[in-house]
Amino acid sequence: MGIPTLISTDTASNDSAISITSGIDSTYDEYMFVFTDINPATDERSLTFQFNAAGGSGYNETLTTTYFQSLHHESDAATNFLYETESDQAQATGFQRTAFAVGSGSNSSMAGILHLFSPSSTTYVKHFYYRGGVKTNTPSSRDVFVAGYINTTSAIDEIQFKMDSGNFDGVIQMYGIK
Repeated sequence: MGIPTLISTDTASNDSAISITSGIDSTYDEYMFVFTDINPATDERSLTFQFNAAGGSGYNETLTTTYFQSLHHESDAATNFLYETESDQAQATGFQRTAFAVGSGSNSSMAGILHLFSPSSTTYVKHFYYRGGVKTNTPSSRDVFVAGYINTTSAIDEIQFKMDSGNFDGVIQMYGIK
C-alpha cells in the first residue's frame, strides 16, 4: 500500500449530507475516506453512501454489495456474527449502509474507513470495501464489514454521505493512495 495523501477534510455540524464533488480523478488509483466521530442527530440511524458517474446526477449508481457484522452487548447478554441481508444490495441504486443503529448520545458514534479502487477506469467496474466500528445506544459495540462494486464502466468522480434519516455531526477526510 502506498502512502495516503490528504486531499480534503469535510466537517459536518448538524448537516444532512456531505457531498465530495471534486478531487476524485485519475491522480490516484485508490481513494480512502476516513470517518471520525460520526454522530447522528436522531438515535439508531445509519450512515450511508452512494456514487455519481462523471457527468451524472442523483447519486444513483448500480451497486452490488454484501454486509456483515459482529456485535457484543456491554452486559454480555448477546454476542453475534451476522450476515445482514437487509443491508446489502443486488444490482440496486439505493444508498449503501455503512453502520447500523448508531446512537445519538454523546457516548455513541461511529468511525471507519471506506476504500474505493480505480474510480477513473472506463474499462472495469469499480470495487470498494468498508470496515468500521459503531457504539450503539443499546449499548453494544459492532464491527461492520461492507464490500461491493459499482456496476458501471463510466468514471466515478463524486460521492455523497448522509444518514438514512436526519442530520449528523462528524469528520470525513478523503485521501489519495498511489
